[in-house]
Amino acid sequence: MSLRDPTRRPTHPGAVLREDVFPELGMTQTEFAKRLLVSRLTVSELLHEKRGLSTELAARIARLTNTTPQSWLRMQEALDLWRVHQNRQQLAQIKPLAVAG
Repeated sequence: MSLRDPTRRPTHPGAVLREDVFPELGMTQTEFAKRLLVSRLTVSELLHEKRGLSTELAARIARLTNTTPQSWLRMQEALDLWRVHQNRQQLAQIKPLAVAG
């Protein structure tokens, strides 16, 4: 049994950056983007939860913040799986292929 409430939307990695990491670092989105070697738009979209976190971006953030890519990717994966679960009725309409055995 999971300790997590399955109806609760998992936290987006961008929200963690916005609410926890940025206040600690005291840096602007522009500075953060420059240090990550990505565009300011990429950082802005992530912080405003308009973009998912790619493996590449997770690795860059982890390197800059002295964390692990896995920790960032777990957050994104939890959110992605929650979204799929929210759409489970559509998923249930897919007929599995019969596997020859």
